[in-house]
Amino acid sequence: MSLLNILQYPDPRLRTKAEPVTAFGDELADFTADLLQTMYEAPGIGLAATQVNVHRRVIVVDVSEGRDHPHVLVNPELTLHGPLLETEEGCLSVPGFYETVDRHERITVHAHDPHGNAIEFDADGLLAVCIQHECDHLEGKLFVDYLSNLKRNRIRKKLVKQQKQSA
Repeated sequence: MSLLNILQYPDPRLRTKAEPVTAFGDELADFTADLLQTMYEAPGIGLAATQVNVHRRVIVVDVSEGRDHPHVLVNPELTLHGPLLETEEGCLSVPGFYETVDRHERITVHAHDPHGNAIEFDADGLLAVCIQHECDHLEGKLFVDYLSNLKRNRIRKKLVKQQKQSA
């Protein structure tokens, strides 16, 4: 396993819409293992392939306290349920910033595992929020897109300044 480089906002590659996965098997399983390792090391609770410049419909999520209950979702599709709730979100591609975003309280997930086996489950709470957040990445959307232009521009300017200082 190896750590992958996480793209940071405002990198334009984060806006790329991911393509469906058509090849399942060991190579995809190895990639998802790297994605999980990268997420855990960051540390985070979710990561989309788009965030590591791989534009395929793959996300990993683990909201468990013990970091021992990962969800690896290939070609995820969501059915949204319930009212919108305000949740505070952050993102590994927008480090150091947390803002309030509206998300559905419950979802039904239809996906596949890396070997092509079908997965279906219902989720609520933090797991539902995290999966919705990561699926947005697959569409080229970031949580900052839910914010006002003023807040989004402030975050972009601060991150660009930090990136220039660290270069």
